[in-house]
Amino acid sequence: MKEHLIISAMGTDRPGLVNDLSKFILEANGNIDESRMTVLAGEFAIILQISGNHEALLKLEQQLPDKLPAIGLQHISKLSQIDPTGQCLQPYHIHVLSIDHPGIVNQLADFFSAKNINIQNLQTDRYSAPHTGTRMFSMDMIIALSEEIMVADLKDEFIHFCDELNLDVEIEALT
Repeated sequence: MKEHLIISAMGTDRPGLVNDLSKFILEANGNIDESRMTVLAGEFAIILQISGNHEALLKLEQQLPDKLPAIGLQHISKLSQIDPTGQCLQPYHIHVLSIDHPGIVNQLADFFSAKNINIQNLQTDRYSAPHTGTRMFSMDMIIALSEEIMVADLKDEFIHFCDELNLDVEIEALT
């Protein structure tokens, strides 16, 4: 099994923060395989998947409590093993657009949770509609479907569910 170090960190945003973090990881012989980062209300947030040999990952994890606060980040971390014999899943992209109101994310998460479907990625945004200024909600989600799921039935049920909530939705396989 291949081992990775997963790091989640947050701190006040500033120019050079990503440079400082990536330099520290490189100097510790780690490689950033995947990452997601954003700034929300002036706060920088990042989650990283770091690869490297076992010793480098252990050393990197041990250095985090000293190094990350020095560059202005609080963190949590976890060593993780990826099972190469895992189930083959087909990713699907879902885009939702609607007038903003509380509970949209929870309603959509509940729909997939009830069907034991994993949400792999979720991004939401709010913005003002041109001309009217109406607060709009936009969401992009990646779900992972197993071979046992009847995709056409799931799509029909999901579209009907979204219609009842007055959500415009698109769902398509990722290739």
